[in-house]
Amino acid sequence: MITLADTIQHAFDTRVPMAPVTESDPDFGLEAGYRAQAALTALRERRGARVVGVKAGFTNTTIWEEYNVHAPIHGPVFDTTWIEGPIAADLYMEPRIEPEVVLELGASPAPDMNDAALAACVSRVARGFEIVQSPFRGWTFRAADTVAAGALHGALVTGRFVTATPGILASLADFEIALLCDGAVADTGHARNVMGGGPMAALKDLVRQRGPDRLPAGWVVSTGTLTRALPIAPGQVWSTRCPLDLPALTVEVV
Repeated sequence: MITLADTIQHAFDTRVPMAPVTESDPDFGLEAGYRAQAALTALRERRGARVVGVKAGFTNTTIWEEYNVHAPIHGPVFDTTWIEGPIAADLYMEPRIEPEVVLELGASPAPDMNDAALAACVSRVARGFEIVQSPFRGWTFRAADTVAAGALHGALVTGRFVTATPGILASLADFEIALLCDGAVADTGHARNVMGGGPMAALKDLVRQRGPDRLPAGWVVSTGTLTRALPIAPGQVWSTRCPLDLPALTVEVV
């Protein structure tokens, strides 16, 4: 029997777009979307991939109207999708790039933790780029579709991680960032775009979303784009400019 997870994975494998699930089933909701995502994750694990983290999606509230998605979602990051770069654009479906802050967990956070306890769970921090992709032509979907499709995760590229000092974690709540393509500013953003309070606010919301399904120590968390997600094409070089005391990161698209 061909499952929804099989259909979604086939779209990714062949780069042939599919119709959103909600187009034929308007009642397909988030609960069903996460069940489909779990099946898709299991399929990928059977292929040899291992979950090493999670991406928080649609944490940038300024882009909700653009995508007709009005709440954060999440999905797995695999050892096969956490890569060093360069990014091979033709491996992804309508790929877009997102500048993010990536957290590494030294301990497993719980939903009832206060902000100080949550911060103590973060061991290291890095700049990152997530490549997102859509199996639904023209990026047309509803929230449940994106959840079913693995939260649209394509790849994660991270810079060098540094120790999550109190100063660095505090700085994540208030900074501006410029996303550069070939040295020119393509878009700008601010920490408050992400859940109103920056990457740590995204982590707090993610832990709340997952409830008893706790994030384990050692996982990485990509906290969501700080700017708009922009299309990528071969030959481009992407970087960011911001005051965060984190090592620089540049990625080439081939």
